[in-house]
Amino acid sequence: MREQRIITIPNFLSALRLLGVPVFFWYVIKGQDTIAIALLLFAGLSDYLDGKIARKFNQFSRLGTLLDPLADRFYILATVVGFSIRNIIPWWFGGLLIGRDLLLASTLPMLRRSGYGPLPVSFLGKSATFSLLYAFPVLLIGEGSSVAARIAHPIGWAFAIWGGSLYLITGFHYLVQVQMLRSKSLVE
Repeated sequence: MREQRIITIPNFLSALRLLGVPVFFWYVIKGQDTIAIALLLFAGLSDYLDGKIARKFNQFSRLGTLLDPLADRFYILATVVGFSIRNIIPWWFGGLLIGRDLLLASTLPMLRRSGYGPLPVSFLGKSATFSLLYAFPVLLIGEGSSVAARIAHPIGWAFAIWGGSLYLITGFHYLVQVQMLRSKSLVE
């Protein structure tokens, strides 16, 4: 059955992306921005490719539906914490993004008790994640003093604000879905 496959190219890419999170975090903390940017770009590219390959070659799996968003969440967490430590982003901005994920994570036990798994990622949720994963390397480039850095900084912030806003909006949307599922399971 296709849902039970574990060894697929998309799962390999998601697992590789997940393994790269602590390496990426280390380089961000150490201020090794070139390597951190390369790792973020790899993460973004592999995120795009694993979905594309899964659709093109029908390599969907239950593991993939868990690994892919988990890798995204951990990259966002590592980036937000690392950037907050280095004062690239303010703590309150990072707190909003992390708070959203913690709030949604707290709904998982209730979903399981009601017979549901994690909610599927919406198109808007994917757009939010894409915007943030695009913003982060651009913000890192914007940390320098070159002309490219001065150009990158506002562009990075534009994507961060847009992606962060979408991230919060989709968080609210997911909470509404959880409440609807909870109400439905109470009625049944």
